[in-house]
Amino acid sequence: MRLIADGVVDRHGVAGLAERLGYSPRHLHRQLCAELGAGPLALARAQRAQAARVLVETTDLNLSRVALAAGFASVRQFNDTMREVYGRTPSTLRAQGRRGASTLVEPGWVRLRLALREPFDGRGLLEFFAARAVEGVEEVEGQTYRRTLALAHGSAVVELTPAADHVEGHLRLADLRDLGAAVQRCRRLLDLDADPATVDSALACHELLAPLVLATPGMRVPGAVDAAEIAVRAVLGQQVSVAAARTLAGRLTRLAGEPLPAPAGALTHAFPSAERLAEADLGALGVPRRRAEALHALCTALAGGELTLHPGVRPEEAHAALCRLPGIGPWTASYVTMRALGDPDAFLPTDLGVRKVLRRLGRADDPAAATRTADAWRPWRSYALMHLWRSDGATARDS
Repeated sequence: MRLIADGVVDRHGVAGLAERLGYSPRHLHRQLCAELGAGPLALARAQRAQAARVLVETTDLNLSRVALAAGFASVRQFNDTMREVYGRTPSTLRAQGRRGASTLVEPGWVRLRLALREPFDGRGLLEFFAARAVEGVEEVEGQTYRRTLALAHGSAVVELTPAADHVEGHLRLADLRDLGAAVQRCRRLLDLDADPATVDSALACHELLAPLVLATPGMRVPGAVDAAEIAVRAVLGQQVSVAAARTLAGRLTRLAGEPLPAPAGALTHAFPSAERLAEADLGALGVPRRRAEALHALCTALAGGELTLHPGVRPEEAHAALCRLPGIGPWTASYVTMRALGDPDAFLPTDLGVRKVLRRLGRADDPAAATRTADAWRPWRSYALMHLWRSDGATARDS
């Protein structure tokens, strides 16, 4: 579903989606119908309708631009689909969804209100991103996180400001056709589709985690706007501090990042793609030779399609594939599946921060014992991990 939301069907057709998932088109259609009651084309159509409704109700974009941004081939198709799916015309939906405030800001920027389930620990997300912000790619200023995006039709800049019951989003896009994909990436980045009540109630049943959940309800797992970026940054940051990893990622961006057509304040580049990094000379990065080799192997595998990282891949399959690459072990692989693939049940038993917190809480901290302790937290071990890191100011060693 996340690949459909990212517009893969619209850009590459059902065959393209099936190829990315490793299925035949017929098998993909059967699986989706069995699980969701509809095939990929119908699901893509429903996704377009949902994206269009959000834009109709929460922006002041004229309706012809909404149709384009949501991926419809024509305004007529847009109108017909909205009437069929929602039983109302787009203009009626807009009238009913008015909030009374303008949703367009300065020219070129679109303002969105991103819904979420409460409670929501937005402050924790801002702190996490601020510690890792890569110069030229992202920054946290006050209560707002800003970063660049590389999308199918061009680059974009997004500003996200968490509130208690929503996230205020501003987007500057090179092409409005990328708006739906940009919104989906922002939602994944902030884990906005999580069900915090379910997660919190499950984790609060455990004596060790109950006070942590009480102290920080609505914990989110920081996600990703691009899976390859997280993998690259995880490898780049192996065995160094967060600050050092951040410096290295900035150096990598200056080496191979795509410059924006026009800078947005301190934001100047998109993070380098795996394709660009596979061809880059990484000798100037100043990292140990074996880590440079691991980074090159990772980017070569991503660029060549030998390794696939996207939200449709099963976390256990991605974990195994990552561990087969030189220089990547279980810690890095689990971290990537947690952030890049949205795995809610990843755990890092060898992590120094995790072991420190477990010792403080009076539990055995060796990896085997930590794994046994965390087994009780399934299937929400990623959220438990974030609680452990947050409770002691502990940070992962990635970028």
